[in-house]
Amino acid sequence: MATITSTEAKARLNAILAEVERTGTPVTITTRGRPVAVLSPVTPGRRRFGQFPDLVIPDDFDDPLPDEELALWEGRG
Repeated sequence: MATITSTEAKARLNAILAEVERTGTPVTITTRGRPVAVLSPVTPGRRRFGQFPDLVIPDDFDDPLPDEELALWEGRG
């Protein structure tokens, strides 16, 4: 786990966020040599559908339909 000072974190926040997102490695932020915070990547939760908490929505739910299936919906197939 990387360690940086709060001054460096303030100056380079966007770059540090990008690195944490890209590598998944948390970064400890220190003040006067003491660890005060850990910046870590977010773990996405399951998507839920309204009143049906056990219904799982797949990650590709909002993706465009394949051309073959779209053609059937549009009456072209």
